[in-house]
Amino acid sequence: MNSIDKPIRIAQIMGKLWAGGVEMVVFNYYREIDHSKVQFDFYYDADSTVEPPQELIDMGARFYKIPPYQHLFKYLKTLKMYFEKNRYTIVHCHINTLSVFPLFMAWKCSVPVRIAHNHSVPGGESFKRTTLKYFLRLFSQVFPTDYFACSKKAGIWLFGKKKYDNGRIKIIKNAVDFDRFKATDIELANTKNKLGLNNKFVIGHVGRFTFAKNHKFIINVFKEISNLKSNAILLLVGDGEMNEEIHNWVRENKIEDKVIFVGQVTNPEIYYQLSDVMIVPSIFEGLSLATIESQIAGVPVVVSDAIPEEAVISNGVMRLKLSDNWIDAIIEIAGKNVILNEKSKDYNIEYAAKKLECWYIEKCKKQHEVING
Repeated sequence: MNSIDKPIRIAQIMGKLWAGGVEMVVFNYYREIDHSKVQFDFYYDADSTVEPPQELIDMGARFYKIPPYQHLFKYLKTLKMYFEKNRYTIVHCHINTLSVFPLFMAWKCSVPVRIAHNHSVPGGESFKRTTLKYFLRLFSQVFPTDYFACSKKAGIWLFGKKKYDNGRIKIIKNAVDFDRFKATDIELANTKNKLGLNNKFVIGHVGRFTFAKNHKFIINVFKEISNLKSNAILLLVGDGEMNEEIHNWVRENKIEDKVIFVGQVTNPEIYYQLSDVMIVPSIFEGLSLATIESQIAGVPVVVSDAIPEEAVISNGVMRLKLSDNWIDAIIEIAGKNVILNEKSKDYNIEYAAKKLECWYIEKCKKQHEVING
């Protein structure tokens, strides 16, 4: 077990790395914590689409490549080896309902603090995948000692309303570095020129190319807007398993010359600022980092009602049902002067990371006191 007079090593169970979503949130927290007090060991699946950031390794983070959970025996065996070798006080799991597997092994290895952190809620995925989530949810409270979630909605879905009402679920905001969303005029001008966005009406979307993000809806809405505004451009930032399908939809709608596929990037913040308006018509979401980041970047955003109210931190958000009139809403809100409200400070990584760092340290101190009487 870690001595509390040297940096605490926290095992962060990440699943697959793909340069977005959950890993960006955890990486944001890692960048901001005091590395002389707390360090992270990241465990990620061997079939990840990106490599660990060298920047984090230089800060002292360690990355362990492990078999994906689909090879469950190898997955658990590898975790057992590392948990026994590194003797963690805290294992923090970010893989939603799948956290049952690493937390089982953490329990077997007598790790005293075992955190289940839910970042999502189920939606309209395949029957098989949804059924698995609901089945695994039955075991969500067996092995954790502590319960985290990105929002009230996500916390209640996985751990239950009773736990939330009893104060057992800690809400960890999807916090970001506000300073990253202040690109210089030169940076913006150079990127605009490179992408050919001068004098264009730019509609942006940042998100994984997956079912939940609802790209078909995005493309259909954009086509209607492009019929009204000849200078409209759709900026899609991200990648994922539906890449080919989304490209096909663009070709079928004959709007290839109006859609820019940016791909997977490590600096999504600049693409928000290139947009006149962002759209997030998700079918389901735990919170929606893109909604938060858009507002911090000062760009108005139109979102579906799947996005929780907690993600509204300014005057620059319109929440709509998917059946509502998105075309008029997007044109109406585009270019609006976005003013953050008081709730926005909770999403400032400087503030949020300090709170989490203190929580980790306090937990480790208590365990140290238990062991030493």
